[in-house]
Amino acid sequence: MGIIWTLIIGLIAGIVAKFIVPGANEPSGFVLTALLGVVGAFVATYLGQAIGWYSAGEGAGLIGAIVGAVIVLLVWGFFSRRRA
Repeated sequence: MGIIWTLIIGLIAGIVAKFIVPGANEPSGFVLTALLGVVGAFVATYLGQAIGWYSAGEGAGLIGAIVGAVIVLLVWGFFSRRRA
């Protein structure tokens, strides 16, 4: 159930992060933005568990997932601009 919850939170976090990050038009489309949000949620979950903020079975909350999604969007934008 934790993975499903992380997926749902990640989808919401990806949408919110797209509005927060300026110039986040690089990953065009809802699907790619949602996938980056899911990746951000998983990054926030596992990074939070490694740091000790979350226990082993606990996932990142909405705020943590948004922060993770913003970080993933910024990294995505950095690497996509370097290729262009």
